[in-house]
Amino acid sequence: MNAEPSLHPPSPADDVVIRATRPNDYEGIAALGNMPGYRWGTLRLPHQTPEATRKWIENMGPGNVSLVVEKSGRIIGSGGFERHQGRRSHVAYLGMGLHDDFHGQGIGTRLLRELIMVADDWMNLRRIELTVYVDNTPAIALYKRHGFEIEGTHKEFAFRSGAFVDAYAMARIKP
Repeated sequence: MNAEPSLHPPSPADDVVIRATRPNDYEGIAALGNMPGYRWGTLRLPHQTPEATRKWIENMGPGNVSLVVEKSGRIIGSGGFERHQGRRSHVAYLGMGLHDDFHGQGIGTRLLRELIMVADDWMNLRRIELTVYVDNTPAIALYKRHGFEIEGTHKEFAFRSGAFVDAYAMARIKP
């Protein structure tokens, strides 16, 4: 069997698996990006095409990590980071999100822990950066629980749902 082993095998109590993104995951990831709640916390525009997502997966750089979360064989989350180059090669920018129906179940925590483990134990990253909208209270709390700190505020960071919204710059320095 050629299947890649799961980074996070399911426990007997659930069927959630966290694994590397595969080229054929493009439709599931595009479907996530088109969900109103998922899109609300990202910089994605409505109507993301599966073809654009496929190209993004195919063009991923060698220093980047991309994971998906599956439940019962269905993609319900994604996350990853893009490693910087040169004098900032110790830094990566993180992004993640979950299906609208799976918030508050600990799945985001599992995904973030997996990403941090890869960053700390396999890539020797010292700093993980992210931006999060100031009104995304659950995400801010999740990041803070995992050692991220607010370093500043980007005023009018993005245009979302007809209005500008601020975002926090957050980072975690490897302890």
